[in-house]
Amino acid sequence: MTRIAIGGFLHETNTFAPTKAVYDDFVHGGGWPSMAVGTDMLKVMRDINVGLAGFVAAAEAQGWELAPTISAAASPSAHVTKDAYERIVTDMIERIRAAGPLDAVYLDLHGAMVSEHFDDGEGEVLRRVREVIGRDLPLVASLDLHANVTPEMVEHADALIAYRTYPHVDMADTGRAAARHLALLLGTRQKFAKAFRQLPFLIPISWQCTNDQPAKGIYQKLAEMQSEAVPTLSFAPGFPAADFCHCGPSVFAYGRTQADADAAADQLAALVESHEDDFDGRIYSPDEGVRLAMELAKTAKKPIVIADTQDNPGAGGDSDTTGMLRALVHNKAQRAAIGAICDPASAKAAHAAGVGSTVTLALGGKSGIPNDAPYKETFVVEKLSDGEFVASGPYYGGRDMDMGPSACLRIGGISVVVASYKAQLADQSMYRYVGIEPMEQAILVNKSSVHFRADFEPIAEKLLICAAPGAMPADTAALPWTRLRPGIRLKPNGPAFIPATKSRSTG
Repeated sequence: MTRIAIGGFLHETNTFAPTKAVYDDFVHGGGWPSMAVGTDMLKVMRDINVGLAGFVAAAEAQGWELAPTISAAASPSAHVTKDAYERIVTDMIERIRAAGPLDAVYLDLHGAMVSEHFDDGEGEVLRRVREVIGRDLPLVASLDLHANVTPEMVEHADALIAYRTYPHVDMADTGRAAARHLALLLGTRQKFAKAFRQLPFLIPISWQCTNDQPAKGIYQKLAEMQSEAVPTLSFAPGFPAADFCHCGPSVFAYGRTQADADAAADQLAALVESHEDDFDGRIYSPDEGVRLAMELAKTAKKPIVIADTQDNPGAGGDSDTTGMLRALVHNKAQRAAIGAICDPASAKAAHAAGVGSTVTLALGGKSGIPNDAPYKETFVVEKLSDGEFVASGPYYGGRDMDMGPSACLRIGGISVVVASYKAQLADQSMYRYVGIEPMEQAILVNKSSVHFRADFEPIAEKLLICAAPGAMPADTAALPWTRLRPGIRLKPNGPAFIPATKSRSTG
């Protein structure tokens, strides 16, 4: 029987964010499943929208025997601590080493992990796995669409396969695609030729959405380009908040011949570059966005949904800035809700006060973001929750969520979701678990950039993007870059990066 070792280690690192990812963050998981080891992985990775879950189902359909190692993920943040990285990777490597005879290895990775000691977190994971299994055994990994792919990642893996949707509704599908490609490798016992191209400009995440052009059309063309000669082709727009030389978009192709792979990679790279002008759109200030939403809500039959994009916990924000809440209160918005503000101390105080009580808080604003501060006011405690529920929408895909002790607080006509753990507000259940029915609101403000669209676009009259203070600037050129590749443009048609000093090499 074919034996495949499997594992997962996912983190999207914003090197400009205020808070690092420690080991306990991976144990909890944030919006991801909790850490699982050994056979427990096979219980957790079932019927959810995660790469490993898709791979496990496809592998079992193939009749493969699986040797599970460890699966761990945490909400995006600043660097993964050395302690967390080494504990998780060492566990994974030792379990692969102890698994006995193997035919291949599959890993579910993100592709944009930066640790305290390695710029290229995934490149180092793949290098260590390759060191254990040798050069001949197939090693395949699925990646996030936001992967900052590096030459080392391409070198050590036989195939890297990235998601094609943002919101990421195809994570499990990508795991299944990895299984199909692995089946090709195992069936032919031959490796595919590789081609890798890095593109010359950063793409802000708000304009990477595959529901809209140009990304929608690029991915449609990408699917058409795959063939028997080029069975696997990917475009990763990248995560433009990791300050190291390989940050940015890339394409990577696997072909029957080197000429096949090169031709596909060159064609796809040229297609993306031809759309540089199109990766752009309108972003509002908090007051502009709220006032426009209030005006639109007068005649709207469905909620106006605002993305609080710069405090997106899916891009490294702490989900606690108060700029959008201040704008809602200042403009006297009615039937408005905002979520989720991560503030364990405020959630604890609300639980101590009890439903129906008033509580005076310094809410949020504790992550040290410039031009942000705690919002000091008196709120009514509307509802309390232990924070456990199922996120059934298309992005989380039925995951068990644990937001910790949580509350719905009201101030005027505004309801506020307050949680003890952070996770991107990308599911309607993240309002409902504290008693807020999203369909009954005139305005919803979600701490998310794009993933919320999977579950909220169908119920929204209109979507707006606002830029309140946060860890992930909507304008990538506004970040204080120091170590990018010389010459890469800081945004579409933006200024080229010129290093002040020579960047240190990738760790």
